[in-house]
Amino acid sequence: MERGQTRVKVGEILRYSSTKDPSEPEVDGYRNFFHVTALEGASRVQLERGIDSPASITAPEGARRPVVLIRSSPWKAGSEQTPWHDVFDLNNGHVRYFGDHKADIVEPVGQTVGNRSLLAAWEFHHAPTAESRRFAVPLMVFRSVRRNNRPKGHVEFCGFGIVERAERVVQWSRNGDSTFVNYVFDLALLDLTAEDDQLDWAWVNERRGAESSIDRTLELAPESWRRWVREGSTALPRLRRRVARAAVHKVADQRPAKGGTEDADLHAIYRYFDGRKHDFEYIASAIAARVIRRHGIAYREGWLTRPSQDGGTDFVGRLDVGTGMAVTKLVVLGQAKCVKPESTISADQVARVVARLQRGWIGVYVTTGAFSEAAQLEIVEDRYPIVLINGLLLAQQIRELANEDHRGDLKDCIAALTAGSGVEVVHRRPEEILL
Repeated sequence: MERGQTRVKVGEILRYSSTKDPSEPEVDGYRNFFHVTALEGASRVQLERGIDSPASITAPEGARRPVVLIRSSPWKAGSEQTPWHDVFDLNNGHVRYFGDHKADIVEPVGQTVGNRSLLAAWEFHHAPTAESRRFAVPLMVFRSVRRNNRPKGHVEFCGFGIVERAERVVQWSRNGDSTFVNYVFDLALLDLTAEDDQLDWAWVNERRGAESSIDRTLELAPESWRRWVREGSTALPRLRRRVARAAVHKVADQRPAKGGTEDADLHAIYRYFDGRKHDFEYIASAIAARVIRRHGIAYREGWLTRPSQDGGTDFVGRLDVGTGMAVTKLVVLGQAKCVKPESTISADQVARVVARLQRGWIGVYVTTGAFSEAAQLEIVEDRYPIVLINGLLLAQQIRELANEDHRGDLKDCIAALTAGSGVEVVHRRPEEILL
């Protein structure tokens, strides 16, 4: 099978037909689950139970379980057969999955096939050394989806990951007249950004081969899995799947290329205001206005706050949305930070501005540095209404102004923006700009 045919994208719907025939690449217009996961000479990978996996194999380093497959059936949730509700938060890489113990099972809790598999996986997922984590088993998570008014026959690939937490819970029986103890597992889904949000099932099949060493299987593993093996659970905040990361820019991308014109400009701007940081607020106010206006938005500069009374706000502006009677005015609070271009602005620093925002207000943060990925992620996930202007964008905008109005003289442009901006330093409440 060609390599591309074994790649499965997160969110992709696969046909899981009752014939389980792996020969056809597609069935009823969907890619065939059994074709994608097929391994010549090996038994089929199936999702007949909620927790399932191929048999353990004896490899050069010893026995290992190649994979554990998890399937949730949302259409059963709340029924007598399945009274609980699994939780899927794919955007934040979290799944809460109930185990396979039932009220009428006489085996001890944790000894059913599925729970036993996940508890065994949990031990390796929390192993203290990278050497032990090399032998951990990856979890492949699917859920049944309804297509053509049929609840069965199609599954959605939800990602892969590890058991983050396992705990015992008390649940109601099918008929609701008694209780029983079961396990519930919190699963952490790992990031696949480096693989274009796709998992190559060739990795799983390599793990299923008795002749394949652990090192060989790791070569085919997703980048996040390899990093997790090296670093362990402490790396999960960085490795967990986060859809919001698509809107997050790397720190390096917010900085000019070393030795280039933009790098020289940014360092010149920093040196000009080093020791006179309050004057940098004039530049920040002007550049914030320029960035906002370039998209055709009506923006009015207001004033700078007094240095000893800013309370987390350095300048105030106003957005005017609409015209005439059909207009609304929004307060803009700005923060200006002239720091070394190699510095990063943390989530806590951005949160200081956000804490000042009232309903309907917007924040702007202008800096000569860069915004940390953690700060950006918090902004995106919590939907903070704040505009970020990093050092690279700042330098580009001032260079444009210098070329337009000051014959390319950057220092002359900075001096003119500072001295001739017309923005006053006053003590007023931000909402007064609406009057």
